[in-house]
Amino acid sequence: MGMSAGGGGRAGGRRRRPASEINVTPLVDVMLVLLIIFMVTAPMMTSGVNVDLPKTDASPVNADTKPITVSLRNDGSLYLGEDPITPEQLVDQLKVQSQNDPNHRIFVRADAHIDYGRVMQVMGQITSGGFTHVALLAQQPQSGQ
Repeated sequence: MGMSAGGGGRAGGRRRRPASEINVTPLVDVMLVLLIIFMVTAPMMTSGVNVDLPKTDASPVNADTKPITVSLRNDGSLYLGEDPITPEQLVDQLKVQSQNDPNHRIFVRADAHIDYGRVMQVMGQITSGGFTHVALLAQQPQSGQ
């Protein structure tokens, strides 16, 4: 009963230990592919539904027209743009400047110390003239106050 000299036992050969490092190159490759896929598909998901819009002969919305400004000073004087005006001329001059467009935007600016009733009187006069887009303007407070 002899032993063979071939070295088939454990004493002669060394076992290799498994590597304990993680190879990050495939992980980075997969992440870059996913990033490219999301970058390509994200704009497509937010574009909305394709709709074939009908054609119309309606006039465009007057968003690009310059608004008309009516100003009230502390002394009660009334201005249309830069020009002084009387309350009796206000609606007629607004119709001329807006080219009889009741949807033209009109901004009312008033001094902070003027009577609120006077401001409401001017706004009521403008709306009774047929104008529907009348707004009050205010100044933004300065930061830190």
